[in-house]
Amino acid sequence: MDAEASPVRQWRVPSGVPLAKLIGAVVLVALGLLLADGDPVQLTLIALAVAGLAVWALRDLLAPVRLAVDPAGVVVAQGFAGRRLLPWPAIERITVDRRPRLGLTSELLEIDAGESLHLFGRYDLGAAPDEVAEALRVARPA
Repeated sequence: MDAEASPVRQWRVPSGVPLAKLIGAVVLVALGLLLADGDPVQLTLIALAVAGLAVWALRDLLAPVRLAVDPAGVVVAQGFAGRRLLPWPAIERITVDRRPRLGLTSELLEIDAGESLHLFGRYDLGAAPDEVAEALRVARPA
């Protein structure tokens, strides 16, 4: 994506999501200190879980924009904090996958770019996958 080109629209992680992950990490630390009784194995497992949650929250804070659309194509989050432009001709399909799980229906936005498949949930986008799919279809040149 050019530095001069500005995205027409962006979808980002809601601000409450990284906060919830950090609060979860703090709760795990408190529970670990309360329940581990100095057991090094339990403390190590808790430390790994806390580190994982903290890194996951850090990713949300460093690269909150997961998806953007502009006239050149769609910019998707890639890796820890990278971005990748998918030109419109490279995008084969934009669909929403719905699956029932444990009495709930999960929805994922799927962007199929031939050699790569990019999946985004509601908490990646801060919006319903249906709405984002429709906005992408509208933004796609004819």
